[in-house]
This record gives sequence, structure tokens and C-alpha cells, in this order.
Amino acid sequence: VQLVESGGGLVQPGGSLRLSCEASGSISSISARGWYRQAPGKQRELVARIISGGRTNYADSVKGRFTISRDTNKNTVYLQMNSLKPTDTAVYYCNAVGWFGVSWGQGTQVTVSS
Repeated sequence: VQLVESGGGLVQPGGSLRLSCEASGSISSISARGWYRQAPGKQRELVARIISGGRTNYADSVKGRFTISRDTNKNTVYLQMNSLKPTDTAVYYCNAVGWFGVSWGQGTQVTVSS
């Protein structure tokens, strides 16, 4: 499974961004899709995840601000990020989990700054 992210950039505090992650390859083998982020000097952390049944879970730090969704026709998962804070600044990675193991995208930079 190959993953390609897009949608990162520079945004002011309080602004919004939407990240996209398109999958290709053995799509039918994917059981879960997720978004992670890694800030400088910190470990990679889970932001949001959606499993094959549609259930979602979020990091406490983004609950009520971020929404993960998917378009199965486009093999794409989205992360809508609202009310962004400087602490959300990080490289965001999408991943896919299945019988093949775990695949990661290349990452997209999100910078929240005035």
C-alpha cells in the first residue's frame, strides 16, 4: 500500500487546514487508517484514527477541533483541522494498517504561526 499526503502549509492561529491521504495498491487489505504527527524533538504521536467499521478515536489534545473522515470511492482519508494552535505545528503523517503491516506516507508540514 502506498500513501500520498497533501494539504499542509502555513496557517495563523485559529485557522483551518484539511489534509488528504490517498492510498493505492492493496486497498482491500487495509483495516485502519490514521493520522500521526511529529513535532521537532518529540516522538511521533497519534492524532486520529478510523477503522474499517467507521469507528474513530482522537488524541485528547485535538478532540472537538479535528475530524477524520474517509471517501472510500477515492481511497482517501481526510483530516479537517479547525481552531489550530501553535502547538499543532508538526509534520503530519498518514498511515494504513492491514495484513501487510503498516505503511506510512512521506509526511506534510503544518505550521501554525502568526
